[in-house]
Amino acid sequence: MTHPLRIGFIPLVDAAALIVAVDKGFARNEGLDVELVREVSWSNVRDKLNIGLFEAAHLLAPVAIASSLGLGHVKVPIVAPFNLGINGNAITVSPALHAAIMSELDGDPTDPMATAQALNRVVVARERAGADPLTFGMTFPFSTHNYQLRFWMAAGGVDPDEDVRLVVLPPPYMVDSLANGHVDAFCVGAPWNSVAVDLGIGHILHFASDILQRAAEKVLAIRQVWADKNPDVVAALTRAHVAAAAFIEAPENRDEVTAILAKPEHIGVSPEVLQRTLDGKLKISPDGTWRESERYLLVGRESAGRPDPAQAAWLYAQMVRWGQTTISPEALATAKAVFRPDLYDAAIGKPGGGDDNAGDPVGAFAGPAFDPAKIEAHLAAFEIAHLKG
Repeated sequence: MTHPLRIGFIPLVDAAALIVAVDKGFARNEGLDVELVREVSWSNVRDKLNIGLFEAAHLLAPVAIASSLGLGHVKVPIVAPFNLGINGNAITVSPALHAAIMSELDGDPTDPMATAQALNRVVVARERAGADPLTFGMTFPFSTHNYQLRFWMAAGGVDPDEDVRLVVLPPPYMVDSLANGHVDAFCVGAPWNSVAVDLGIGHILHFASDILQRAAEKVLAIRQVWADKNPDVVAALTRAHVAAAAFIEAPENRDEVTAILAKPEHIGVSPEVLQRTLDGKLKISPDGTWRESERYLLVGRESAGRPDPAQAAWLYAQMVRWGQTTISPEALATAKAVFRPDLYDAAIGKPGGGDDNAGDPVGAFAGPAFDPAKIEAHLAAFEIAHLKG
């Protein structure tokens, strides 16, 4: 007997473990008959998961937390037994904005503090000249992309709510929006940054791992009420993802993995572009300049699949910093409870190992180290914030 499941996803490389789990039969080996449903926007994925049209979903980690807290939409508690991706985003800017930032740069172009300060000088110059504010695209108000952009800008003195415009765009629409001049830059997951570079319309300014060394990006999201009623299915689905992630990370499988992801019904871009993402070797400029980072996207290695509640705490802290919610011990506990390492450990038959990171779980390029037990003190250290109340 197999368990039928409908699972929604967005065409991004950090859906790889889900896609490969189905395509390579890891899900079927666990007694699961999974129908993958490709969606274009995160609101579609969230809404269909919340009302039960999907049993599980590839979902922005902050959306899972916001749903559990009832922020921005109805309150539907979510659990995440598997982390689909650590890192994987990048900030891509138009040629004009890239030239402006480089002209104001004082330091290493790979240093996010140097570029953030240069951006601040660009913003000030534009304001003096009476130019419209720069517009940055991000995928959702409750997204790591949003918080990474804000963290980077604010470190250089740019207030993301006062000095620039942040707009929401579905990931597949980012490139066209940049090409049409609707945005000056965007932060999105792979492969869309590389697509913009290949088309000659964008420069990758930063890997998100320049800004945060380790950031939970997408999770396998399941409604808590459904998970509580179907623990064996949740465990089976988690094991299928663990197996798929291990398969993806094995170098000898890379050609097969990129061929699977390149299918039109999955991500639908060339295997070569997907290869760059998984290898962490990206062309960052139309002139052919390349950069490499072993931390660009973690799918299974370095315990990437095991949910870390400290990551959820950092995301909740960003919601507080930018006025999306108020701080409370109860809300923090709810946010941390979305990330379920206990379900991951039980599925693979290993004893619990505690939080993945004993020290700073995020490793941001600026500001104090993050301590989940001292969020108020952490937030008080930032000059630019928009706290409620």
